[in-house]
Amino acid sequence: MAGPLIFVSRLVRLPLVGADGISIGRVEDVVLTPPSGVSGAPRVLGFVASVQRRQIFVNANRVRAVDAAGAHMRTGTVDLRRFELRAGEVLARGSVIDRRVDAGVVDDLALAEVSEPKGWEVVSASLGSAGLLRRRRAGRMVPWTELGTLFDAGPMGRQVAALRELHPAELAARLVALPAERRRSLAVALEDERLADLLEELPEDEQVRLLASLDLERAADVLEEMEADDAADLLAELPVAERDELLAAMAPSEARPLRRLLAYDGDTAGGLMTPDPVILTGDTTVAEALARVRNRELPMAVAAQVFVVEPPTATPTGRYLGWVSFQRLLREPPGGLVGECLEGEPTAIRPDLTELEVAGRLAAYDAIAVPVCDEAGRLVGAVTVDDVLDRVLPVGWRARSGR
Repeated sequence: MAGPLIFVSRLVRLPLVGADGISIGRVEDVVLTPPSGVSGAPRVLGFVASVQRRQIFVNANRVRAVDAAGAHMRTGTVDLRRFELRAGEVLARGSVIDRRVDAGVVDDLALAEVSEPKGWEVVSASLGSAGLLRRRRAGRMVPWTELGTLFDAGPMGRQVAALRELHPAELAARLVALPAERRRSLAVALEDERLADLLEELPEDEQVRLLASLDLERAADVLEEMEADDAADLLAELPVAERDELLAAMAPSEARPLRRLLAYDGDTAGGLMTPDPVILTGDTTVAEALARVRNRELPMAVAAQVFVVEPPTATPTGRYLGWVSFQRLLREPPGGLVGECLEGEPTAIRPDLTELEVAGRLAAYDAIAVPVCDEAGRLVGAVTVDDVLDRVLPVGWRARSGR
């Protein structure tokens, strides 16, 4: 069900607001993807914002709300790389508004928030007369479908838009079947987050080739969007000099956990683990814990449980205390404390445990994840079942399974 209408003409020039409520820039335009399928409306990929005197791209997934006060981000961090329009992208202000169609001139576009998949899409447009004295408020509202080909981004754009609708595993299967040059041009046209999802699904040799086709800054941005354990695995395949260059180009906060993972052998628990599971202290309420795992950006396997430690909660943490499953949290009163409902098995494992031993531990306890602790009993990460499956299944299993 579509939410209240948000008009592009009213959104532009409004503040881009960080998670702390402080304005960090202003919205300049809306980046759209062309319609997909028979009835799929143009969707909002993100926003062009003016920050520190440059125009940047803000992915729609990083924006939690858009209202009369501006676009509100989930975090306060932005990528300051200058915005460049890619194949398969259309600018609401720069490409559609003020364009002529048979029924008049496009005065404005109306966006609405949708829940599946979560985001915003174009639902209608305001059309005015073609005269010089036309007023925006005098326009009549029409469905977006009456705008004809104004959202068309050409053959490459249509193909990229169709690829964006696919599950990452399906996207990987499609691209691998294409000639190398076509594969690279389509992949480069994807936004950073989508390209990161794609890389996580590709065979390692294809990951390396695709990453090598990107410039240094873009490659670093894509690595920052990947899950830390997947990014570390990819970096481990590169020559040391290239790896160090990419790590240096990344934000220090993003590179730090990758450096820790790269210190472990790739076929051990330390090399398999994610360094950022959901970590809480014992005095966290059940309601707070449920709010944390409800975050839609968390992978399902990571959101299935929380790990409880003594402060600090950044890895390596204080002393590890135990874990609580999502199902257990649902059965506890919201005001209860997670420290009072700890579950014991599986117990923590050491970072040097082999991947086959980790798989055995997960299978023995029917567990989704197992905590990894150092010699001092501090939590350093967690290995999830999907990470283990990627390692123990035979090479090429995705292709044979149709994924």
